[in-house]
Amino acid sequence: MNLATIGMISGYSGLEKKADWLWQQAPDESGVWGNIQIRANATKPDFLLMYQFDFPQQQTNKTWLDRFRKSPKPLPDIKSRFRSVNKDRIIYLLREPPLEEVVDIAKYNYQEAEKYCGYVSGPDDFAPVPDYMPAIWYHGNSFRELNEMPPPKKVASCSWITSGINRTLNHRQRLEFLRSLEQSGIPFSLYGRNLPLWSNSLGELNNKWYGMAPYYYNLSIENYKDNDWYVSEKLWDALLAWCLPIYYGGPAADKLLPPGSFLRLPSMDEKGIAYIKEVTATPDAWYEAKGAIAEARQIILHKLNLLNWLSEFTAKFQ
Repeated sequence: MNLATIGMISGYSGLEKKADWLWQQAPDESGVWGNIQIRANATKPDFLLMYQFDFPQQQTNKTWLDRFRKSPKPLPDIKSRFRSVNKDRIIYLLREPPLEEVVDIAKYNYQEAEKYCGYVSGPDDFAPVPDYMPAIWYHGNSFRELNEMPPPKKVASCSWITSGINRTLNHRQRLEFLRSLEQSGIPFSLYGRNLPLWSNSLGELNNKWYGMAPYYYNLSIENYKDNDWYVSEKLWDALLAWCLPIYYGGPAADKLLPPGSFLRLPSMDEKGIAYIKEVTATPDAWYEAKGAIAEARQIILHKLNLLNWLSEFTAKFQ
């Protein structure tokens, strides 16, 4: 069987230069899944995935000096990046949440994508095709390891891997909850990049596995929860590490995962802190959810996996 090659371009810095992007999500570790092979930098792919790609926008004259300058440079020829792939075989997937501060950018990206792409989707109600994000994860383990492993030894109660990003209201609310949680005295291990100096961070991780696998529980706090589509790798990473996620996010997770495979954090306030204290005091909830976690892991690995989504999409053309 001939494999359809999937190329990729992205707005994420340096991502498309990684020849092995997503290969760890395939059983043979070479990006092959069913009828496809993901090769991000393929020069002549059969399909092209535009993954969180930001279309260039014309800059307007904003300062007094700009008024005396020549007309802005013309926008780059975006078609030159499509590697001669036909429109109906170009897939646009936007994966960032529709935060108030960036909604206009997301709408512009969808508008531009429809000019060039046969399929345009994202976790937004205003996307041309509103849909869940196919799953990617950030563990260094191979697919076979994740698929076959029993639960790793759990030696600690709870972890949280997050960042110090504060550029939106939602990010700032999450940081305030972090401050309140630390002040509560509830024991948990904090990891992440660019966290505030006042936090008790244990540092940044190269592999999220080490900040999840030893723990019974993981705080999985989304940046956005206000529609029926958005759910991110925060949940997938926790479950694949055999954690029971204490999840704060929208209803999408309930539609994708089996009941009991994660817990719902009721709110990011004193009520939420009391809930975390009660749950993490013992590993009882983890033991009760162990079977549901195992089921959820198989759904993530085999059904929600972005490679599986791409395989099913390309099968329509065969």
